[in-house]
Amino acid sequence: MYLTFNSPNEAKTGMIGHFEFCILNFELISWQALYCTIHQTTELPPDPPSISQCVRWIAKLGGFLGRKGDGEPGVKTLWRGLQRLHDIAATWQLLRAADG
Repeated sequence: MYLTFNSPNEAKTGMIGHFEFCILNFELISWQALYCTIHQTTELPPDPPSISQCVRWIAKLGGFLGRKGDGEPGVKTLWRGLQRLHDIAATWQLLRAADG
């Protein structure tokens, strides 16, 4: 819930940068696995995504469609997405370790 309601406010006020907020709330493995899963690629961006973008991607994993009139994702959708992300990140970590 904290991520859903506070990430846009913190980003707008400039209290904390996107990079710092993403690092504080997500492990490196988690945002990398999330990015690569959503974009179907193995190439990582030079900078981590914003926290609001991560929340949208997590919601997408949980079944959120993100249509024009859908509003913000709910708690249940985010929970489902976080559960999927946990499994995806664990797999990502195993595959990265196997690559050496």
